[in-house]
Amino acid sequence: MEQHNVLIYILLAIIVTNAIRVLPMVFIKGPIRNRFVRSFLYYVPYVTLAVMTFPDMLLASPTLLPGLIALLAGIVAAWFRLGLFPVAAICCVVTYLLTL
Repeated sequence: MEQHNVLIYILLAIIVTNAIRVLPMVFIKGPIRNRFVRSFLYYVPYVTLAVMTFPDMLLASPTLLPGLIALLAGIVAAWFRLGLFPVAAICCVVTYLLTL
């Protein structure tokens, strides 16, 4: 691949990434009052985190079983309203112990 094409691709990636962040600030001047949009924006970080971590949670160990048991342990820990860090730590410890 030519050096010129690589620079164009990098520049295009920079423009697209920044446009996604800047355009909402340009077009939305006041506070968002729509309940649906507000609830949607509230859950976006959680959904993004779940989509990025869920496949790796199940496939982190050599077999699927420790990942599934760690997932269940994480669901139980979250049910008891533990925070994100304790739930992640519990899942990591369960996976580690089951793969020994």
